[in-house]
Amino acid sequence: MTDDRRLDLEEIRALIALAVASDIVALEVEAPHLKVKIKKAGAHAPAAGPELERRATPEGRYAPIVAPMVGTFYRAANPDAPPFVQEGDAVEVGQTVCILEAMKLFNEIQSEVAGRVVSVLVENGAPVEYGQPLFLIDPSAA
Repeated sequence: MTDDRRLDLEEIRALIALAVASDIVALEVEAPHLKVKIKKAGAHAPAAGPELERRATPEGRYAPIVAPMVGTFYRAANPDAPPFVQEGDAVEVGQTVCILEAMKLFNEIQSEVAGRVVSVLVENGAPVEYGQPLFLIDPSAA
């Protein structure tokens, strides 16, 4: 951690990636002013949705692209445009994969990993939570 009082965004992303890529079902980390709970989709935690459970592999070899903020998920720049990425597409680090709208601001979300899109986990126009997986990327297909 950067200091004893706070978790930074990169540390939270690392915790999410650890949970997604392993057999961990639930993970809880507590700092003096913040408590992070991560629950994986499964028999005891269906709230995260059946799509993630069905598409994640037991090997945990896929890297998630997660929502860095709460907002509305859009797959394309506008309703008439094609999606930024689709399942099966190759992605590069820094490539825009979607847009999250938060408080009337449109934020381009970029991939932090190169690979192939295995799965799009969110429907276009759906609300997303901070840290929610949006895509699964197979980095071995880079």
